[in-house]
Amino acid sequence: MESRRGPLKSAVPSNVVSPVRRCSRTACGRPAVATLTYVYADSTAVLGPLATYAEPHCYDLCAEHSERLTAPRGWEVVRLADGSGPSRPSGDDLEALANAVREAARPQERAAEAGGSGVRGADPMEVARRGHLRVLRSPES
Repeated sequence: MESRRGPLKSAVPSNVVSPVRRCSRTACGRPAVATLTYVYADSTAVLGPLATYAEPHCYDLCAEHSERLTAPRGWEVVRLADGSGPSRPSGDDLEALANAVREAARPQERAAEAGGSGVRGADPMEVARRGHLRVLRSPES
């Protein structure tokens, strides 16, 4: 509709939706990075990666609000890891890897000490080996 001065401009924002979803928190206009869902039956708040599309009973949160999220007393917050970013190994992961390397080196050490060329002769209880699995002789035999 036009007036004498030109096209009318509405004071109400247009219904055009931005392709970027925004944080659901009041007065926060930052882009959403996570989706919050409540599981009332389990008293659990689940915070995960941004959902593919907006759901009516889910809340999109920006990075700041998702980090500061707390649940009501008696509720549990479950934070699902976002698989898109590179995950850094924890101290436990590195220790487990070091232990696995040490364990893999041990059968060769035992075989060398026993003077045999194979691992099978190193352990009298070992009957066969397939990869990292061993078949052991029953103690009664």
